[in-house]
Amino acid sequence: MAQNVQTLFVWEGTDKRGKRTNGELSSRSEMTARAELRRQGIKPIKVKKKPKSLFSKPKKKITTKDIAVFSRQLATMMSAGVPLVQGFEIVARSHENPAMQKLLLGIKADVEGGDSLAKALGKHPLYFDELFCSLVNAGEQAGVLETLLHKIADYKEKTEALKSKIKKALFYPTAVIVVACIVTAILLIFVVPTFEELFKGFGADLPAFTLMVINLSRFLQEWWWLVLAGIVLTVVAFRMTHRRSPAFRRFADRSLLKIPVIGMILNKASIARFARTLSTMSAAGVPLVEALGSVAGATGNIVYSDAVMAMRDDVATGQQLQTSMRQANLFPNMVVQMVAIGEESGELDNMLGKIADFYEEEVDNLVDSLSSLLEPMIMVFLGVIVGGLVVAMYLPIFKLGAVI
Repeated sequence: MAQNVQTLFVWEGTDKRGKRTNGELSSRSEMTARAELRRQGIKPIKVKKKPKSLFSKPKKKITTKDIAVFSRQLATMMSAGVPLVQGFEIVARSHENPAMQKLLLGIKADVEGGDSLAKALGKHPLYFDELFCSLVNAGEQAGVLETLLHKIADYKEKTEALKSKIKKALFYPTAVIVVACIVTAILLIFVVPTFEELFKGFGADLPAFTLMVINLSRFLQEWWWLVLAGIVLTVVAFRMTHRRSPAFRRFADRSLLKIPVIGMILNKASIARFARTLSTMSAAGVPLVEALGSVAGATGNIVYSDAVMAMRDDVATGQQLQTSMRQANLFPNMVVQMVAIGEESGELDNMLGKIADFYEEEVDNLVDSLSSLLEPMIMVFLGVIVGGLVVAMYLPIFKLGAVI
């Protein structure tokens, strides 16, 4: 593995006409860099590793979007008749993310060394999951790698689009709650104390509501750091527990599915992911039992993941997929009926594709509806929070005016 790591070298040399030239080159070692330069007709004079700049930009991470774009680019290259290795070279060199360039050039080196594409991708499970590698392997075995790469690209693009819709649905209410908390904290820490000083000269008892707000303000002024630390620790503890404890993850995922509107979006998104993934793998000729094992991890919710794994066990014993889906009590009757038609007609991949299209559109519509529904609710929520604090501060003044 270490020998396939690409390093950036700077070089100086002379071309075929004896003219001095220089540039940069990615290679596994200085020796292979010199050999590559000679192959290009350049006589190397000096080749050394490019020093890292003290003020260089932080290293970009490889995102799922990068992988989706790479899938489409490689599929397009192969459709144009470009050989696989050359396609990797072109895609890598044209990528703006250095980390992605290094990854692709490493895979290219593995393929050049005799590995199959599926095996080369499998060495990087952080970026190419079991599903991706299974589909590539199926394409290589059947001699239809180009077609499968296009299917993978379609799948990646649709799943990324679905993921962005779900993030949009969850981000809006979360952002508003955070803003409301920040505004409330600012009012309690900086504005309320000003009114408290004013009320000290009244010489009368303050209303209970006003006293409650003043006491809350005093607490935040003294213990704001404890509140902030508590929020941060709660978030970190939740993330760690969710990642490490399957039981807690089941509880959290099951609870999310029961939240009004948002739960409906997550349910439909999980069904769309299930149908899209199984459709892609079925079209690639992957056996149903093996496909269901990969589909389980792609549903995005452990409740659905557990159900799909149970379905895989049922199908492995000879049960029909439609029967197992009905027993799971998670899939709507329409989905089960369409799967039944697909199984009986031998068009399971097409039916699953139609289910995925339908539910992806449903998620899109629900996200738009959620945004429209939340806007007035958010205005009311902010109005109650901010308005309540304003009323609490002006209530003593109103009472004083009534007495006068």
